[in-house]
Amino acid sequence: MPEYRLHCFAQSGNAYKVALMLNLCEVKWTPVFVDFFHGAHRTPEFLKLNPMGEVPVLEGPEIHGHRQILTQSGSILHHLSGELAAFGGQNEGEREEILRWMFWDNHKLTSYTATHRFMTNFVPEEKRSADVIAFLKGRRDIAFKVLEARLGEQDFVATPDEPSIADISCCGYLFWLDEMGVDPADVPNIWAWLRRIKALKGWVAPYELMPGHPLPGKG
Repeated sequence: MPEYRLHCFAQSGNAYKVALMLNLCEVKWTPVFVDFFHGAHRTPEFLKLNPMGEVPVLEGPEIHGHRQILTQSGSILHHLSGELAAFGGQNEGEREEILRWMFWDNHKLTSYTATHRFMTNFVPEEKRSADVIAFLKGRRDIAFKVLEARLGEQDFVATPDEPSIADISCCGYLFWLDEMGVDPADVPNIWAWLRRIKALKGWVAPYELMPGHPLPGKG
């Protein structure tokens, strides 16, 4: 039986962060499909796992007959980094820098990037708001500028010479630049960084790593 069970779906960048971490660490895990687009995250069964009604949810190894349940991608990545002794930095200074960039990602990068992508790809056109989309794109582009500048200074986000969970967190939605209408040529440092992540042993694209792709009616 796999050690970890990850409740996820293919279109979720936050779930992808955890799936990618597990894959890069070469641990045994199995995906549990959450049919988000048909409301599976709102069912009583799922809400028992996570009252927030969100993926990812990670069920850890059983200890004394009890299975640990973890939620929120940043918290899960931080936990796994300690448990698996991987991607956590080499000293206290690096660990603090990793957390700094993960908090920034959750508040500034992923929040706007994920919502903009959702609004422009998965919300029916008749329900979309041009003003809301423009606002989200503006905030997303500001975050992209911060990340682009950072990656012009060093190869990885928080630790200069090797990847960390800050990179895994920040990259979660960025393998979908095409779905966001972003030309890689406009973000060359980000694009080069994504290629470095893709070169890591164990990297798999999100639509291949998690179940639920393609959506009904999608090619």
